[in-house]
Amino acid sequence: MMIDQFLDYLRYERRRSPRTVDRYGEVLKYYTDYLEERGDGLSWLSADADVIRDWMEVMIDNKIKPATVNMRLSALRSFYRFALREGAVDVNPAAKVNGPKKEKALPQFVKASEMDRLLDANCQEDDFKSLRARTLIIILYETGMRRAEIVGLNDADIDFGQGQLKVTGKRDKQRIIPFGEEVAESLHRYISARDNEVQRTTDALFVDNHGNRLTFEQLYKIVTRQLSAVTTMKKRSPHVLRHSFATAMLNNGAGIESVRQLLGHESLATTEIYTHTTFEQLKEAYAQAHPRG
Repeated sequence: MMIDQFLDYLRYERRRSPRTVDRYGEVLKYYTDYLEERGDGLSWLSADADVIRDWMEVMIDNKIKPATVNMRLSALRSFYRFALREGAVDVNPAAKVNGPKKEKALPQFVKASEMDRLLDANCQEDDFKSLRARTLIIILYETGMRRAEIVGLNDADIDFGQGQLKVTGKRDKQRIIPFGEEVAESLHRYISARDNEVQRTTDALFVDNHGNRLTFEQLYKIVTRQLSAVTTMKKRSPHVLRHSFATAMLNNGAGIESVRQLLGHESLATTEIYTHTTFEQLKEAYAQAHPRG
């Protein structure tokens, strides 16, 4: 039987793992079972691209994840390539069948209540390390900066009079981000402690204990340690705070174009993923609150 020959080919010629061979065997069983259930006399020998597309639709209707559907389609393509090589079929009917688009993972974000708890808990600390950690967190959360942007800030990029930061983003594009009184106060306290406790070797705003510009790794460790105090999410990175900023802005009525400019996105489509996040929140709130939800 051609399927058995194909599995032996994977096992002995291609040296694929037993797990892979078993998985391919399962896929081909699903496929042949589907063909039998159709009741129209089709087999893998006579099936065409439309039949394979119908099979994929059945899987999608049965809530099979796109990644799994694509894996099964890939296995079927490999089988038909083998059958074509062996002269069992004249064409590979799966060759030009496109799989479903993969689901885009929604951005993870820290809840506003968790951020409030974190920022309120350490607002009284006045040593350099504590003030640096709090200032990094509050700026990332209230401006949505990328990690490279905040690490790249210099003292000269702060305009306290106008309440704004000059940020250098991707491809050296600059943008201006406004900040409020809480950020201004935190910056003043941090800079004062830094200048009293550390001898800087650079113009960098954020420095390590030796006065050198803070590295990505140091920033990541600080943010992870801080967020660990209020969330159990697996991802606790600076980028999570960027997601948290965008989600908070949209949840509180900001226009998507404004959020796009603040984030420094070139395309509005990049920003639109956050609208899906807020929509999921709305659905959850509806399901919990509406008596017939």
